[in-house]
Amino acid sequence: QVQLVESGGGLVQAGGSLRLSCVASGRTFSNYAMGWFRQAPGKEREFVAAKSRSSTTTYYANSVKGRFTISRDSAKNTVYLQMNSLKPEDTAVYYCAAGSTVAPRDFEYWGQGTQVTVPS
Repeated sequence: QVQLVESGGGLVQAGGSLRLSCVASGRTFSNYAMGWFRQAPGKEREFVAAKSRSSTTTYYANSVKGRFTISRDSAKNTVYLQMNSLKPEDTAVYYCAAGSTVAPRDFEYWGQGTQVTVPS
């Protein structure tokens, strides 16, 4: 079992930046691919970014490519999502996830979510 706790959400003006953090515990952090997903009101949860166990592979949704950066720090058992040039359409609850591979279907452990709001 892996426990995930996100932090760093908040309200930010369009064009601003936020950095989300997710601390993992319970199992060996390096054994898992880590990812970020988000769910906006009235919409399904969608993939945002993922990084493989060894950090050699990284994927981004087209909607965030060039603006968001995922990184992981094994010494701190933490994965980050740096979000720049935020837009109102980035407003959502952001979830951290851990899984066996970077394929969205393989993420099996989830955090409780952190709210990001970008007013229009």
